[in-house]
Amino acid sequence: MAASLSAAGAAQRSWRNPANATVQRVKWTLIAVGLLPLLRLVAGYFLGWLGANPIEFITRSTGTWTLVGLAITLSITPLRKLLNWPWLLRLRRTAGLLAFFYACLHFTTYIWFDRFFDLDDILKDIVKRPFITVGFAAFVLLVPLAATSNNAIIKRLGARLWQRIHYAVYLIAVLAVVHYWWLVKKDITQPAIYAAVFFLLLALRLFWKLRDVTQGRNAGDSKRRPIENQRA
Repeated sequence: MAASLSAAGAAQRSWRNPANATVQRVKWTLIAVGLLPLLRLVAGYFLGWLGANPIEFITRSTGTWTLVGLAITLSITPLRKLLNWPWLLRLRRTAGLLAFFYACLHFTTYIWFDRFFDLDDILKDIVKRPFITVGFAAFVLLVPLAATSNNAIIKRLGARLWQRIHYAVYLIAVLAVVHYWWLVKKDITQPAIYAAVFFLLLALRLFWKLRDVTQGRNAGDSKRRPIENQRA
C-alpha cells in the first residue's frame, strides 16, 4: 500500500516537473496529432473521400480545426492552474500556431478554390455577407498574434505589451464562433458547443483574475493595519 502511494506520488511529481526531453516529446506529439487532419484532407482529395463538394468539405474541416486549435490554446492556462503543471505553458505557442495554420488553410481555400483570387468578389463578400465579415476580422486579428509568437519579438515588445496583444485571442474566439454560428444558420449544435467551451474558459480566467486582485488588496490592507496601529 505504502509502495503504491509512493509510486503514485513520484509519478505526480514527474508530471509536475518533467525533463526537457519529455516536454519536447509531448510538443512533437502535439504537432504530429495536429497535422493528422491535414493528412486526412490530402488523402481524401486524391482518393475521392471528400464527397460531392470537396471545396466545402475542406473549408468546413479547416474551420473546425481552427476552432479546436483555439480551444486547446485557451485551455492550457486553466489546465496549468488546475493540475499544477507549469510546463504546459510551453505547449501554448505550438497549439496557437497550429490554430493559425488551419486558419490560413481555411482562408486560402476560400480565396483560391472558392473565389479564384477575384479581389472584387472577395471584397463584396466581406462587405455584404456578415459571417464572412466576422470571419475575416478574426483572421486579421490572428495574424499579429502569430507574428509575435517568437522569443525575439517577445523580448523586443516586453512581456506586458506582448501579453496585452495576445489577450485578443479571446475576441478572436468569440468572432470565430459567431462566424460559424451565422454560417450554419439552422443546426447550431456545434457552434453552441464551442461557444459554451469558450465561455467556460473565459469565465475561469476572469474568476482567477478577480480572485488575484482581491487577494492582493487584502494583503495590502493587512500590511497597512500594523502601521496604522503603531501610529495610533
